Amino acid sequence: MQVAAGVWRIRADNPSPMTGSGTNSYVLIGPEGAVVIDPGPALPAHLAALRAALGASPVRAVLLTHPHLDHSSLVPALKAETGAQVYGFGTAQAGRSAVMTRLADAGLRGGGEGVDTAFAPDATVGDGEMLHLAGLQIGAIHTPGHMGAHLCFALGDVLFSGDHVMGWASTLISPPDGDMAQYMASLAKLAARRWQQFLPGHGEAIADPAARLAELAAHRRAREAAIVGALRHAPARPAELAAQLYTDTAPALLPAAARNILAHLIDLHGRNIVTTQDPLGAEAIFKIMPA
Repeated sequence: MQVAAGVWRIRADNPSPMTGSGTNSYVLIGPEGAVVIDPGPALPAHLAALRAALGASPVRAVLLTHPHLDHSSLVPALKAETGAQVYGFGTAQAGRSAVMTRLADAGLRGGGEGVDTAFAPDATVGDGEMLHLAGLQIGAIHTPGHMGAHLCFALGDVLFSGDHVMGWASTLISPPDGDMAQYMASLAKLAARRWQQFLPGHGEAIADPAARLAELAAHRRAREAAIVGALRHAPARPAELAAQLYTDTAPALLPAAARNILAHLIDLHGRNIVTTQDPLGAEAIFKIMPA
């Protein structure tokens, strides 16, 4: 369906608790061809739907917000079919903070969110870079948090927000790929600019971006306060805190909740609010830093 001037959304048939109603791909039709943002999962029906949306427009470029498989696994097939150059921030490990790099080197692994370890763009794109593709001007904004390599793309005052900002749910932050300090900084970075509309990687368009950004930041601050409050009563592991704090969450989703908690705890540890006698990680017991 058309969601903005010259922009069509094609939703993949991959609904799940982590993808909502499915992964959104976007086709931008310009005066000199088309640009595809987030080709999506490697489903034959989804590739056929992208072809239908493109019509006779040649694909000049493929842009990727971040290398999670539900967004990126169709990239090789689309590139082989069209010859289009693929643009992204970098590999799945690009953009990690120093603390997340250290934790990854020490053995911390993600929570199984489908990282595309094989992805490598043909052209890397930096923060603030302006791309001139298919007769369109598309700005790149580096927004690490959900992943260190996450980019949002701006077409005027319309932002393709990937998984950084969604309307249907808050973003999973799963260390070492996800980083809460980076996520909060990226929210503030986007909030410093005026936007008409966000087109996210999952769910419906966001008509009031400023309100949604403020809502997401407030949600994370409230979650942080709840974590600190719980630790004032007793030290705990991330999974134990998730069971305490996510009382309305289905048991199958508690492991993902524990990853969000871990992201908060690593951020709090870096700010000297919490500490642990164990090596920093998913099984560590966290406690409030002594006064």
